[in-house]
This record gives sequence, C-alpha cells and structure tokens, in this order.
Amino acid sequence: MIFKFIFDRLFSLLGLILIFPLLAIIALLIRIKMPNGPIIFKQKRIGQYGKLFTMYKFRSMNISHHGSSISVKGEKRITPLGAKLRKYKLDELPELWNVLIGDMSFVGPRPDVPGYADKLEGDSRRILQLKPGITGPASLKYRNEEEILAQQDDPQKYNDEILFPDKVKINLFYLDNWSFYLDIKIILYTILGKEF
Repeated sequence: MIFKFIFDRLFSLLGLILIFPLLAIIALLIRIKMPNGPIIFKQKRIGQYGKLFTMYKFRSMNISHHGSSISVKGEKRITPLGAKLRKYKLDELPELWNVLIGDMSFVGPRPDVPGYADKLEGDSRRILQLKPGITGPASLKYRNEEEILAQQDDPQKYNDEILFPDKVKINLFYLDNWSFYLDIKIILYTILGKEF
C-alpha cells in the first residue's frame, strides 16, 4: 500500500499544478453562468473506516434544489453548464485536493453520502477499509449511471436495490484482489473510457 500512498500524493499534487489553468477557467465559467451560489460544492461523505470527510466538486446544480442523493440525467436542478461538466467528469477535478490531503485515493469506491454505509451488513462492511476513490471498477462499470437511472420508473429504488448492491460486490472484489498494477490498469481504463 506504500506505493498507493506515494502515487496518490505525488500525482494529485502534479495534477493540481498542471491543470490549474483549466481549474481557473471552469471556476470563471461557473461564476459567469451560475452567479448565484458558490463555485465549489462541498458535501459530507463517508470515508475510510466510516469517518466523515468533506468532498469538493465544482458546483453543477442550482443552489435552491431539494433533490435526492442520486442524480439522474436531464434533471432540471442540473444547469446546462453543469451537465457539460458532469458529462466529461470535469466537476470532479477538485477531488484531487481530497486525494492530496489523504481523504481519498485515485482508485477506490465512490464515496457515498451518510446513510448508505448504514446499509452495509456483515462481510459487505469490509469495503469501509478502503479509501474512497475518484475512480474505481464500479465507477467504470456504471460510468453512465445517470443515463441508466433516467430510464427507470423509480430511480431511487433502482439505485438502492440494484446498483448499490452490485457496486458493493464489485468493490469487495477490488479489496480482495488489490494490487498497484490493478490501480494503474483502472486509471488507464478511466482515461481511455473503457469498461473494466
């Protein structure tokens, strides 16, 4: 795991330095296109060992929405600029800061909002040993999650009964078969847009 630790810290720092101009452009666009509200969206998520941490993303929604904890493609609460940021995962770039300070890793389960960890029972709770990640095997399988949910009559129920349990199984497999090579492979698949 020492390689994972060093890789996360080194490349998150390099990434933040190299893409700083892009971060500045996105921040400016949000300020122009969505002037009412913060540029950065902050939310409490479940981290390693079930501890809460603050995750940072570029804001992609209207600040006055009262939506659910899941996002569905085409929702009115997602702004036009926000939809573009989400499509290309640009809204997640500030999570590099979370990786740098040690709350997250490049690869791991996506961090859930409080409440979902409470649904983990028995062996499934082992996934809390992992740091949450920007990407991971479950993220690759469900890279079009918002489109999948948009096709369901009850997106929340589908997420809770189908997607969430499957993601838990995928993340348990990742935990039991982790290697630094596997992390690099997942990162490359993420960059190339391939399913794992």
